[in-house]
Amino acid sequence: MYLPEMPWSVPLQVTFQNGTNRTFSSVFDALNFLENEWPRRRGQRYERAVDTCRRALNRRTPVAIAREAFVAACLEAGLPVSGVAYATALGHRGDHNRTAA
Repeated sequence: MYLPEMPWSVPLQVTFQNGTNRTFSSVFDALNFLENEWPRRRGQRYERAVDTCRRALNRRTPVAIAREAFVAACLEAGLPVSGVAYATALGHRGDHNRTAA
């Protein structure tokens, strides 16, 4: 069953190369961006994020896994992300923001 909105518990803020920010608060927001506005070449993490978001919208993958895949794609593309717990992004405990260099 396809659901158009599957909100994340904590929205993500992505910073673009030109310094502007955009907030993503659901799987649908992320997939729409990945498929229609992605600013960089498409790498392995990009492909995984698209597939994982589609699976989440069809209730075949947990929303949290889709969120993690989107974060990984952003970091691979050099887009800093905030709103990511270290436990999710780095495998450590704690609730801090993370930005990519």
